[in-house]
Amino acid sequence: MSKHKLDAAFQKVKDNGEKAFVPYIMAGDGGLDTLKEKIVFLQEAGVTAIELGIPFSDPVADGPTIQEAGMRALEQGTSLRDVLHYIKEIQEDVYVPIVLMTYFNPIYQLGLERFGQKAREAGVSGLIIPDLPFEQSAMIRGTLRKNDLALIQLVSLTSPKERIQKIAEHSEGFLYAVTVNGITGERSAVHDNLETHLAEIQSYAQTPVLAGFGISTPEHVQRIGAMCDGVIVGSKIITLWNEGKQDEILKLVKASKGISVS
Repeated sequence: MSKHKLDAAFQKVKDNGEKAFVPYIMAGDGGLDTLKEKIVFLQEAGVTAIELGIPFSDPVADGPTIQEAGMRALEQGTSLRDVLHYIKEIQEDVYVPIVLMTYFNPIYQLGLERFGQKAREAGVSGLIIPDLPFEQSAMIRGTLRKNDLALIQLVSLTSPKERIQKIAEHSEGFLYAVTVNGITGERSAVHDNLETHLAEIQSYAQTPVLAGFGISTPEHVQRIGAMCDGVIVGSKIITLWNEGKQDEILKLVKASKGISVS
């Protein structure tokens, strides 16, 4: 019941009066054999779920930090097949829901049916495919549904109201609200209309709404988290891990729980 594992994790956060916190890490960055250490650290820190990136040669939505992490992973020979095999092997040690973030090409190369089966066997809960438009998502929905995998949709700052409404009606797991125009990466400022934008998305959403892209400080986590159901942090997590600053990662997670980090 992988998809329901994700739903249960969000319900637990809500029941505790907290905000969801989903970190992004790149599979294979530093070698695939380091992945278990990262996942165990994050789940023990109290994250809601983990977004696990699959390296790809042409990552159109990724900023420099995630692109570089992806290139390091590709240089290690990391593939989608390898990642699915690895997380299947370690799933007894993983209790936090895993959401894969992958471009469509690696799935297509593996084969939709084979991918769905292997993802289910690996205990994956959901999937984010940033280069698969909502209008084309029907090609994979059946396979994902059959394998109990949530297809998580993205909504941008420029999405018109009618499109937001349609995407929200079909959202599973959570709705990923992009908080900046452009690619991922750390930002210092928050978009002026962000609170209004997130409120509009939430008015249509039937799943939790999480904000992502550009969130990099505990203050961001608390400020933006207050506007929706939680946050996703990617580039900053990668940077802090590679700098050996795991304590700073803990501060980001604690901020989502309303714990003072000063």
